Amino acid sequence: YTSRKTKKRMVANSTMEKSQPKIVKYIAHLLSYVFHPLFIPTYFFLYLMQVLPFEFVGITDWQLKMRLFSVAWLTAFFPAFAVFLLWRLKLSDSIFLRTQKERIIPYVITMFFYWWMYYLSRNFTDQPIALKFFYLGIFVASAIGMTVNNFMKVSLHAMGIAGLTTAIVLVSIFYPVSNATWVPLAIMLTALVISARLVVSDHSKKELIVGLFIGVFTQLAAYLWVI
Repeated sequence: YTSRKTKKRMVANSTMEKSQPKIVKYIAHLLSYVFHPLFIPTYFFLYLMQVLPFEFVGITDWQLKMRLFSVAWLTAFFPAFAVFLLWRLKLSDSIFLRTQKERIIPYVITMFFYWWMYYLSRNFTDQPIALKFFYLGIFVASAIGMTVNNFMKVSLHAMGIAGLTTAIVLVSIFYPVSNATWVPLAIMLTALVISARLVVSDHSKKELIVGLFIGVFTQLAAYLWVI
């Protein structure tokens, strides 16, 4: 799973990272942590709370906060905890999942939780329909990502941020709301996250581009399927 070519690229990227100013590396690491793919579903839910409050009219503020908590709990905490357990059980060399082999089980785990969130969203009538296509999109993205993982270490950060940006654009198409601030902000964040991964990861440009394509394509496909 870790070819000689991949190892050489990891060494080259490590050398490139060392050559960057400390402030650049610090910002790149910060962006990578803040916009980790596991946090993307929570960010999207927060975005919907701000842009589409009228879609949550049927529930109280407390219930809405508990929904937000459940999204973070199921899509961020549990998958992250599973990765931590894999590391402690010595089934992976680190929590950063640097090789393709180490990513297989985490892919399966996140796919399970993403599918569960999509399944639950189908039965809720007091939340935006955007959550349905978003959850379906990230589930399909995980499935495709796991398949592509057999051939390259596709960037999960690229998949996540591209999926978030595409979903925000689709919300502005489906709903009569103004996204004049959110869409440019999402596009800018996408550019920053991709730039950060070029600085502090061992991903090639090809792996980042493929990740972007998967993130965009799966959200578009899920939107057309659900809507």
